[in-house]
Amino acid sequence: MDKELNSYFTSKTANQVLDEMNISWSSDLGSSSRHLYQKVSRVVPEIEWPFFAPYIEAINILKKEMKAAILAHNYQTPEIFHCISDVRGDSLQLAKEASKVESEIILQCGVHFMAETSKLLNMNKMVLIPSLRAGCSLASSITGKDVRQLKEDNPGIPVVTYVNTSAEVKAESDICCTSSNAVDIVNSFDSEKVIFIPDEYLALNVAKETKKEIILWKGRCEVHEEFTPEEIREFRINEPGVQVIAHPECSPSVIAESDYSGSTSAMINWVRKNQPEKVLMVTECSMSDNVSIENPNVDFVRPCNLCPHMKQITLENILESLWNKQYEINIDKDTAERALQSVNNMIKL
Repeated sequence: MDKELNSYFTSKTANQVLDEMNISWSSDLGSSSRHLYQKVSRVVPEIEWPFFAPYIEAINILKKEMKAAILAHNYQTPEIFHCISDVRGDSLQLAKEASKVESEIILQCGVHFMAETSKLLNMNKMVLIPSLRAGCSLASSITGKDVRQLKEDNPGIPVVTYVNTSAEVKAESDICCTSSNAVDIVNSFDSEKVIFIPDEYLALNVAKETKKEIILWKGRCEVHEEFTPEEIREFRINEPGVQVIAHPECSPSVIAESDYSGSTSAMINWVRKNQPEKVLMVTECSMSDNVSIENPNVDFVRPCNLCPHMKQITLENILESLWNKQYEINIDKDTAERALQSVNNMIKL
């Protein structure tokens, strides 16, 4: 590695990195980054681009020099999702693609459990997360100890664990699932009962689509639990003809008020296929922004519940994480091996 690149790895703030790389807003940068701004121009005001563009330029240069890949979840803001990421998608898509990444460094633009999943699939690579505050209400609702107690109380019952969980919880499980494959994975077991953790609402919605008896845990997504059926009905009154599509982390009563329910990727595909005149996506707000960019003929009505954890990821701390190689994900070998088995069981199904 050359001397100039070595100098990148001293601890600096994002603005210090821009100074070191001699990057600032200019008409030339405006011209060279125009193709990126055009991707997000429907949702990012042009007046904001001079602030975003220098960070985006620095990140895109640095990731190439460091041989790093940036993975971004659908809930990331558009300037991150569309302008710097190499791999984009929901939890299942990111898990599958993380296993194929050839880069030496993976930077996860998502929450902590997603970075852990990337690490499980790439134990010999450096996996970074830009902020240690990017947690998850579902992941924090249950521990490995809780799962061991559940198994003790329900001996012989298989444990299906939503990927929105820590590595230690995955390590105590038989298989992982996402909202897109939860029903298929529950039905893959011969047993009459299945322990499904930790999302209570997802478990209740899965229970409606299977003959299995579901033993659930009372964890909830703090974004999706905020939606109410009254809110959906009010949107229908105020937005005549709107099509409502909801994520299955919402309550069954909200799902009942919706025209369609599906995983993050399924909701995106539904919009692409149906091209409704007007749609309300009952999920995290930034996802509507990102999907609207790819579907300019659809009017997106935004309920706008933001995930406070996803929004801990910013262009500034992405740049700092890359430059300083800070906030590396590490998992002890025993936990990693057992958790990886649960993740691989999901990916292979």
